[in-house]
Amino acid sequence: MVDLPRVGTPMYVVHAEGVNYRSRLEAVDGNKLSLAAPLETTGPEQPRPGHQLDVFWALPRARVILPCRLIEVVDNAPFRWVLEPIGTPKQSNRREYVRGGGGGPVRLAAEEGAEAVVGRLLDISEGGLRCWVARAPQVGTGDKMQASVPLGRRDVEVDGAVLSVRDAYDEPGQHLILTFAAGERVAKAIRQHVFAWEISERRRFEHG
Repeated sequence: MVDLPRVGTPMYVVHAEGVNYRSRLEAVDGNKLSLAAPLETTGPEQPRPGHQLDVFWALPRARVILPCRLIEVVDNAPFRWVLEPIGTPKQSNRREYVRGGGGGPVRLAAEEGAEAVVGRLLDISEGGLRCWVARAPQVGTGDKMQASVPLGRRDVEVDGAVLSVRDAYDEPGQHLILTFAAGERVAKAIRQHVFAWEISERRRFEHG
């Protein structure tokens, strides 16, 4: 049996390279674990039973990654995914898994000099960001965009490509995912921001 964290622990599901979704551990039954279904994975992009996924959770100085197979999607409340481990958990600090730290503003422009759209950052990693906007610019998958995000005392600016634009699942508006390749200076600022956010989230969970 895999040594899992306690029920209620925030967990993440890796859906694609550089893209992961926040969830939480709902239950453990023998060698199966149930996670709250990430609501942003709906429609044809949602993983199906039989797909292999990585799940991970944060420790004070590392992340634990557990390869799993999705064996059931429970599509009635409470919505959840049932997974079965297919490997052993390993500690890792792979950069593409660092994601979090939402809540602040983000400015998006389809091209240099274009009028910016202001949205709300949902989360960010060294490989991309996800944000809410009242109405996304007329862009599609692969289109270039610029983004500016205040992280702490500085603004981080990146040039990226649109991965997806879809209707928000929990409020009016749309969710836009932008992927980018961060240079070391920007990557360091993002790592520090997300690390501080992880500490805050863990403390809130432990004392909540």
